Amino acid sequence: MTDLKARKGGANIFSDLGFPDAEAEEALVKSELISAIAATVKLRKLTQADAARLCGTDQPTLSKVLRGRMESITIDKLTHWLTALGRNVDIRIGRRVDVRGGHLAVQ
Repeated sequence: MTDLKARKGGANIFSDLGFPDAEAEEALVKSELISAIAATVKLRKLTQADAARLCGTDQPTLSKVLRGRMESITIDKLTHWLTALGRNVDIRIGRRVDVRGGHLAVQ
């Protein structure tokens, strides 16, 4: 039996899994938006079919995204779905001190 040692993860599970920084940041944002969509669907007591109709997509696509298949969905589309479900989405642009690049986050 192999000894497995637990270690505390960082703030981004995708970085912990070895994704490049930009890809990890985008995946984290997508996963947080997807979680907000799932919570909204549950809060509004919508079926996936009803939620998909509101979002302008089909139920199989919504189901796939809600199960974490996010490679074929954009942040733009996820924010559109959230607004279609009645949520506000605010985008904040700030100044970054680090000159290496910007940062994506969902709050």
